[in-house]
Amino acid sequence: MVPKKTIPRLVLVAALLAVLAGCGDDGRSAPESRDAASAPAASASPDPGPPVTGDRIIEAMLGDATNLIPPLSSDSASHEVADLIYVAPLRYDKDITLECWAAESYEVLEDGKLLRFRLKPGIRWFDGVELTAEDVEFTYRLMIDPKTPTAYAEDFKAVSSFTVTGKYTFEVRYDEPFARALVTWAHSILPKHALKDQDLMNTKYSREPLGAGPYKLAVWEPGRRIVLDVNRDYFEGRAFLDQVVYRIIPDLSTMFLELKAKNLDMMGLTPQQYLRQTTGPSWDRDYRKYQYLSFGYTFLGYNLRNPLFADVRVRRALAHAIDKREIVKGVLLGLGVPTVGPYKPGTWIYNESITDYAFDPEKAKALFAEAGWTPGAKGVLTKDGKPFAFTILTNQGNDQRIKTATIIQQRLKDVGIEVAIRTVEWAAFIKEFVDTGNFEAIIMGWSIPQDPDGFDVWHSSRAVPGGLNFVGFRNAQADALLEKGRHTLDQAERKKIYDAFQEILHQEQPYCFLYAPYALPILSARFQGIEPAPAGIAYNFTEWWVPKNLQTFSLTGK
Repeated sequence: MVPKKTIPRLVLVAALLAVLAGCGDDGRSAPESRDAASAPAASASPDPGPPVTGDRIIEAMLGDATNLIPPLSSDSASHEVADLIYVAPLRYDKDITLECWAAESYEVLEDGKLLRFRLKPGIRWFDGVELTAEDVEFTYRLMIDPKTPTAYAEDFKAVSSFTVTGKYTFEVRYDEPFARALVTWAHSILPKHALKDQDLMNTKYSREPLGAGPYKLAVWEPGRRIVLDVNRDYFEGRAFLDQVVYRIIPDLSTMFLELKAKNLDMMGLTPQQYLRQTTGPSWDRDYRKYQYLSFGYTFLGYNLRNPLFADVRVRRALAHAIDKREIVKGVLLGLGVPTVGPYKPGTWIYNESITDYAFDPEKAKALFAEAGWTPGAKGVLTKDGKPFAFTILTNQGNDQRIKTATIIQQRLKDVGIEVAIRTVEWAAFIKEFVDTGNFEAIIMGWSIPQDPDGFDVWHSSRAVPGGLNFVGFRNAQADALLEKGRHTLDQAERKKIYDAFQEILHQEQPYCFLYAPYALPILSARFQGIEPAPAGIAYNFTEWWVPKNLQTFSLTGK
């Protein structure tokens, strides 16, 4: 297990304080973390020569995408696919630093209250129409439109005015400095000429996306596969791989069998697969494995609208009844770290001063008793004649979450709580349960964004159907801190704000934060150009390639 590092508190928002940000080194903010991806040492292989085009990569996803218009989806599968279809003014590089993408340059003026962008000319949508500043304006206005069903509007609502100043130029004004100002413009640009008269909830473009990115949708067979073909007119130059295939395989064990049969080129391994099932000469020869602490965490979330979880003493008691280290050891085989909040351990924003709730069943029982829950028939906790019983919901095919639920089930049984476990197919899990708040407790995970702003997940205004605050957390103090954090540029001051915010989450326990797992991707050794970095391995995906003598597929003539 890789030990946590002490990360220098580098200035993540330095770009906002520059007079001229541009798109060179002067315009970049400092790295958030140096916890780079790593791969086991491998024997030296012959020089494969210069990169060449051709071949395809076959990956696997547990769940299907839901919608390929990025603002309308909140699931990781949709965003993973859409990230190859659309472009944005800015993006993150290998060091998790903002850099230009569709933008040619940008300026940050008036202490961060004015941004000016210039787009690169000649970027074309898949239908040949040129991408211009009007497309960015259209995207902005779509995001702030109350009729747009998106969970990502708040960043755009912070803008006081948006002005197109030329075919390729626009400026964005804020009434006060906004810490996520530049991050906002790392969101996908949408095509005005295609979507301006469309009903977004009933448009063909949700399943036939019109983008300007390195790949375009070729085939989408719901529940089976999504196929992307290379965009030969991509403005940065065509990607080396001809095709990307996502196979939807809702079970990690089946996925692994497909990898062994060489029907997959890449997947994320479970800890057991990583440590025990992918060793030996053939694996070392045919595959490369990588390991790094992921930008994500897994949690047990409580529906705070449910009377069972309304008392904070109950939620704290649950925290004392759950052994996180047991879960990390038993489920992750040590390839992860227990966590206490919504940020990546080891990064500047993580509150290292928080002492976690110790695994202490007796303390848990005392808190339950204090909240009025006392042992009844067969030792089950009872209050007002009702037993303490609930169901943990999670998604099918994710063995780690199911095993985590099973361990929690046993630990809570030990303190007098009856827990059932229910698994649901991914699309139904999101649409019918998460988005509607139709659950008692839930195990799932969040990706951790590069900026610490947690407004969309934690602010009271987002505790609405379809909102990301689906557990219904409402806290006026937390709201005030989240609002203040968005408008504070100095990192030292932001650190104080978000440390206080994490303290509130720790005290209130709307989630029992469980662990941050290690990402454990495995990739066929025939792929070249992989360069592990703080951002992981996929940041330079368009530069991955396969030597001609190892290629198995070509789009020649298409």
